[in-house]
Amino acid sequence: MDKREIEELREKVGCAALLEKDGWKVDLKESTRRAIKFRRDSNIVIVIHEGRGWFDPLSPAKGDVFSLAAHLGALGFVEACERVADVVGFVPSSPAWQRPAKPKTLASIVERWGHRFRPRPGSPAWRYLTGERGLPADILKRAIASDRLREGPQGSMWAAHTDSAGALTGWEERGPAWRGFATDGGKELFRFGSEEYERICITEAAIDAMSIAAIEVLRPNTLYVSTGGGWSPATDEAIRRLATRANAWLVAATDNNRQGDIYADRVRAIAADASARYARLRPCAGDWNEDLRA
Repeated sequence: MDKREIEELREKVGCAALLEKDGWKVDLKESTRRAIKFRRDSNIVIVIHEGRGWFDPLSPAKGDVFSLAAHLGALGFVEACERVADVVGFVPSSPAWQRPAKPKTLASIVERWGHRFRPRPGSPAWRYLTGERGLPADILKRAIASDRLREGPQGSMWAAHTDSAGALTGWEERGPAWRGFATDGGKELFRFGSEEYERICITEAAIDAMSIAAIEVLRPNTLYVSTGGGWSPATDEAIRRLATRANAWLVAATDNNRQGDIYADRVRAIAADASARYARLRPCAGDWNEDLRA
């Protein structure tokens, strides 16, 4: 197979088709328009770049449709090409939530954030966070006073991600029937808590960061952060920067599951590289918001 034929195959077959043909299923609850999560048993693959790329959140594995074929069991590039060729013409089913995106020019991250109101008692986001998520009012007031939260559409909330200088990079979006991240935004860290901190408590979601803050009654020496459910290079660099603070203590407060343990191992490695203290803090249930509501 020459280079031209390989490129034609790459154009004809998306990663979603290869996964569905292999028996993987879309996790609608955990998927977004730009990142579709496929599951098979305990294994996960996330399809990105409009179906042309993929990565495994539980390992460093990632790439194009040919590397995905190898990830699924093909032995060598020739067999990977054969597997991809077998899927030509197969059209994967569209997730129910997918709709054709309407092309439009988006305002900047800062402008879109600035156009949204802060949550207030009785507002849709306030009701969602205090009612469905069980967050105490005093925690929300502290987060709002620090300009960490905004009202999102349809009763959702936006939780700001910022860089080490405090500049907004994006926001987590969570609501009764929606989860995602700011379009064109960049994941770094949601940051909430003391400005005079040594202890850095690392969670996977802003709601979990605020939940453990509530459980711990906002420990005065602690910064509560969230990676936004991923581990971007910017997130990795931000945690490494935090680990260099004097007397830094990294606490991996990630979820009580396989993915949480993998993230905790990454935090432990960063702490070791920086000669910082490390601890693993595991919720009793799946995550800290479940513990708070219990």
